[in-house]
Amino acid sequence: QVQLVESGGGLVQAGGSLRLSCAASGSISRVNVMGWYRQGPGKQRELVAGIASGGSTNYADSVKGRFTISSDNAKNTVYLQMNSLKPEDTAVYYCEAAVPGRSYWGQGTRVTVSS
Repeated sequence: QVQLVESGGGLVQAGGSLRLSCAASGSISRVNVMGWYRQGPGKQRELVAGIASGGSTNYADSVKGRFTISSDNAKNTVYLQMNSLKPEDTAVYYCEAAVPGRSYWGQGTRVTVSS
């Protein structure tokens, strides 16, 4: 089992920044990829960014150059630094931890970007 707790969401004006955190606990050694997903109003959940255990990262085209995913292995925490936020980034952001055969999800943290 892996437990995930997200934090850092909130209300921000367009052009502003937020940093989301995802603290992981439990069977951390089995996690091979962690990611941030988001689900906007009336939209399907989509991948925002991912980071593999080896450190490689990938991003959705819509956030490239604005968002950065990183990890602090000592703290078992993954971060999503979000800069130059746009109203279309408004969503509930979820942290995901992938282990062989399944994924674990956090409860989500809401990000609202006002224009």
